[in-house]
Amino acid sequence: MDDSSEGTGQEDQQEGSWLRRRLSGSRRAEREAGTSAGDEAAAEPTPSSLLPVSVPQQTAIWTDSHCHLQDDPDPAETLALARVARVGRVVCAGTDAASSRRAVTLANELSGVAPGSSAPYASGVGTTEVWATVGLHPHDARAGLGEVTEFLDELSADEGLRRSRVVAIGECGLDYHYDNSPREAQREVFAAQVALANRHNLALVIHTREAWDDTFSILEHEGVPSRTIFHCFTGGEQEARRCLRIGGFLSFSGIVTFANAAELRQVVTHCPLDHLLIETDSPFLTPVPHRGRRNSPSNVTVVGDTVAQLKAFEPEVLAAVTWLNTEKAYGLGV
Repeated sequence: MDDSSEGTGQEDQQEGSWLRRRLSGSRRAEREAGTSAGDEAAAEPTPSSLLPVSVPQQTAIWTDSHCHLQDDPDPAETLALARVARVGRVVCAGTDAASSRRAVTLANELSGVAPGSSAPYASGVGTTEVWATVGLHPHDARAGLGEVTEFLDELSADEGLRRSRVVAIGECGLDYHYDNSPREAQREVFAAQVALANRHNLALVIHTREAWDDTFSILEHEGVPSRTIFHCFTGGEQEARRCLRIGGFLSFSGIVTFANAAELRQVVTHCPLDHLLIETDSPFLTPVPHRGRRNSPSNVTVVGDTVAQLKAFEPEVLAAVTWLNTEKAYGLGV
């Protein structure tokens, strides 16, 4: 979840998680997405090196690698509409104990199920994989990690994290732009969640804003998880290189479609294909041309089309590559 273009328009005294505060209020001014161009030294893999077979358009299925579908007014209907758009997989990211519980419940109830809807299924895919993450957003770090760790303990004791469709810890990290929680609390909670990802052999989903040095310092101290995802990447050339150097995946959102995101688009062009993900971060960061509407996983196709154009690949190839990358990044099927 990224807060740099949309927010509540209200102050932090409101009760509830930061996610719920954002959903209940009005929009802030759009993101100023100034970043620097990325340029990775390693040769970029070609599509043929990543795909076992050619991918015709009718079989291309999209992945939304980061969304908050669990907080949608009607998740089943929204998921049905995503299937029409050929979105076959979504990862629902938790931001506190309550939203993480909802994400896990949704993943267990709706994964692989085609609930009733007026949507024309024939034009899309039949079912959708739904996965979940469990974590505490840096904005709510002041609340402490106790409830999140208790939930993880419950899942581990009952049936194991994998059977509960939990694939990552996060989103977690550091946000020094708003400082909604004290920085020391953010650092402590982030470090603890890095340790949780390592302990449970789960992927780590990172939210970082204006805190790159501390982010990498904590990762180095705690040990970089084998699968690390930099959600809604908006860094520049230096940050992209540092992320890739430690094996991280860069996940790009609808920000790449914004008029003032030229430098970020340049980063996309240089991101190695095998470390690239796409996401919506819905209901936030709605891409152009749908600005002003609530975002949804269906719009990952808009993000994907833009990224494909920047990478000079057919959208079907980008869809297939990011499908495989999501499996690798989250350890799906392992």
